[in-house]
Amino acid sequence: MPVSTRTKCRHPHPIATDGAVLAVQAPRLRQHCAGSWVCLAGHGMLRAFTNEADLLNALPLRILGTGCHVPATEVTSQELDARWQLPPGTTFARLGVATRHYAGEGETASSMGAAAAQAALVSAGIDSGEIDCLISACSVMEQPIPCQAVLIQRALGLGDSGIPAFDVNATCLSFLVALDMATNALALGRYRRVLIVSSEVASGGLDAAVPSTAGLFGDGAAAVVVGRSAPDEDSALLSSRLASYGSGAELCRIRGGGSRYPRGEDTTPEATRVFTMDGRGAYRFAARHLPAFWDQLLRDAGTETTALRCLIPHQASGGGLDHVVQALGLRPEQVVRILHAHGNQVAASLPHALHQARVTQQLQRGELFAMLGTGAGLSIGGMVLRY
Repeated sequence: MPVSTRTKCRHPHPIATDGAVLAVQAPRLRQHCAGSWVCLAGHGMLRAFTNEADLLNALPLRILGTGCHVPATEVTSQELDARWQLPPGTTFARLGVATRHYAGEGETASSMGAAAAQAALVSAGIDSGEIDCLISACSVMEQPIPCQAVLIQRALGLGDSGIPAFDVNATCLSFLVALDMATNALALGRYRRVLIVSSEVASGGLDAAVPSTAGLFGDGAAAVVVGRSAPDEDSALLSSRLASYGSGAELCRIRGGGSRYPRGEDTTPEATRVFTMDGRGAYRFAARHLPAFWDQLLRDAGTETTALRCLIPHQASGGGLDHVVQALGLRPEQVVRILHAHGNQVAASLPHALHQARVTQQLQRGELFAMLGTGAGLSIGGMVLRY
C-alpha cells in the first residue's frame, strides 16, 4: 500500500514509502526511536500497513483514572413487584436486576456527569485544568442544544478554558466510539489527556406500563481519563470494531425529542416520548452477528479468548450477559457484571463496569481485556486493550 508522501519525524533516519517495507523496518524504527509511539505514529504506521497487530495496529492508550456517580434514590425489584402487582421475586427473576437508582430532584445528566468526572480526575491524580478535551458520550442528552459536554465543562469550572467539548452518540456504545476517537487523537499528538463522560437519566423515558423495560434500566454516570502511553509502558488499544445494521433501526428507539416532533411535550404524542424495545428481536440480532464479530475482533488484536483477563460487556440484560458467556466460550468469572446492582445504564454501563473492574482489582496493569456491547441502530461494538 503506497504512501503518497514521505512522512517526517524529528528522528534522522530514512523512511520507507511502501507499506510492506514499513512492516520490515518497524523493529528497526522502534529501536532507533527508543520505542517512541510518537515516532511510529509519525511514520504513518497507525493501523495501516500490516496484519501484525501487536506492532502496527496497536495504538498507545493508557487509562489514567475512572469514576462513577449513582443517584441517591434506590429502587428495589421488590418495590417494583408491589407497584406492578406481581408475585414477589418476579422482576428480579425476569431481568436479573435487584436494584437500580433514579435521578431525584435537582439531579441532571450534566450534574451527575460532572460528579463522575471529578471522581475520575481524583483517580487519575490530576486537576481539571490538565484536561485538553472533554467528550460527553451519551445516548439521550440533557437537551438538544447546546451539547451536554459544554454543560459538564461549565460544571467542572472549565467554562472559560476553551478546550474542545462535544458529544458523541452511538446509544449504548457511545463510550466505545468516544474512546476510539480519543485514542486516535492521542496517538497523533492532538491531545494529551482526554476526559470521557457518560451520563444517563434513563428513567425519564421509561414506560411504567411495560415492566420488561421499565424494570431493566437505571440512571447513573461514569467517567474515564485517558492519555497516550509512554514509550516504556505497554498499555495500548489493540483492536477496535463497530458494525451497524440500519435494518434493525426500529427494534430499539425513542421517536420523539428530535425534529420529527419538535414542539415539545404539549404537542408530542405520548407514545413517541418513551423508549420502546423489541427484546426478542434484539436478542436474535445479537445471537446472529455477535460470534463472527467477536472472532474478528480477537484476530485483529492477535489474541484469543483464553488470554483475556476479563470481558467488560454492556450490561444489556441478565439473559444477554448469560448468552455472551455461552456464545463466546467465556468462563463466567471472566465477565464483569454490575447489572444486578445498577440495571442497564445505557451508555454509562460500559465505563461504569470498567470502573468496577479497576477498583475491585479484577483488572491489573499489563493484562489483556475486552469491552463488548450492542446498541440501538442496531450496532455491535468492541475493543481489545492491554491495561
